[in-house]
Amino acid sequence: MNPLTSLGWNASWQDALSALQKPDWTAARVCAEHKEIYEVHTGAGVIPARIRGAMQWRTDNNDQWPTVGDWIALSLHDAGRVGRIEAVLPRRSVLRRKVGQGEMLGAQAVASNIDTVFVVTSLNRDFNPRRLERALALVWESGAQPVVVLSKSDLCGDTEERERCLEAAHGVALGVAVHIVSATEGDGLDALFPYLGEGRTLALIGSSGVGKSTLTNALLGEERQLVHTVRADDDRGRHTTTGRHLLALPGGGCLIDTPGIRTVGLWDADEGVASVFADIEELATTCRFRDCTHTNEPGCAVIATVDPDRLASYKKLQREVAFQERRENKAAMANTKRRWKAITKANRKASRDR
Repeated sequence: MNPLTSLGWNASWQDALSALQKPDWTAARVCAEHKEIYEVHTGAGVIPARIRGAMQWRTDNNDQWPTVGDWIALSLHDAGRVGRIEAVLPRRSVLRRKVGQGEMLGAQAVASNIDTVFVVTSLNRDFNPRRLERALALVWESGAQPVVVLSKSDLCGDTEERERCLEAAHGVALGVAVHIVSATEGDGLDALFPYLGEGRTLALIGSSGVGKSTLTNALLGEERQLVHTVRADDDRGRHTTTGRHLLALPGGGCLIDTPGIRTVGLWDADEGVASVFADIEELATTCRFRDCTHTNEPGCAVIATVDPDRLASYKKLQREVAFQERRENKAAMANTKRRWKAITKANRKASRDR
């Protein structure tokens, strides 16, 4: 059996590698990234690797660079002790978030080829339905399956508060499983194991201090990740995990832990937003007016049914996605204009030189 099988390698990935028609290249999976150096698992072990020079020049989009979870084509050097990343195999799913601002605005691939994403939020003051909606939109857009994990149940002694959070989570995570766990006590972890298994990849996302590292250690069965306590005054945590790492699970499969993200910037997430707010999208078809904005129109089924805060969140995310689409179209038009201007200038120079 191929030693990469436990990391998710299968016949479909083999076909993708074979299509490159480079018999000297071997398969590997990205486990970690450190600026220009990557850690990749070849099946025989983890070795350092760099990106091929021509591959760097071929793209200025960070979203296309290798990221944790990617399957890659690798050439081995120095008796197999180091590698060179020759190509990234087509991704089956990818978590992307918006990074930068102004002219530097772009997308960053956070992790790829994930089957399930645990959206972790704690049962304390960190719980925020609006932030949960945003995170779910990110996951739905990635192509992975989201699962909501309400952590730190041992610190939430108020039964009414726990039920309120659970009800609120179900109210925004439509069609998504919601689990309450305590990683330190081991409560509720059995419900998470069906999402793991041979060849499957799990990722964890959430704010700092929600217990991702503690949950990671519980799923790994050992203290692999450093754990910090949250601040007592506001329940906010410090960045315990400072980089993304792919870790092998004892029962097979992989886990990707990510650093805490306080603000989730969406990138090209129109389908993700539609999935999170499927109830509003369906209700909108029954409004009196086809172009209803769900603001103050008479006969608006959305206004009459949906919680105002949830509706406001829906509109906000829609505006964010629409603004990004307009900006991307504007940038694409500007690039096309510059390209044709350069072509015209070159043609005129060629005509003068004849």
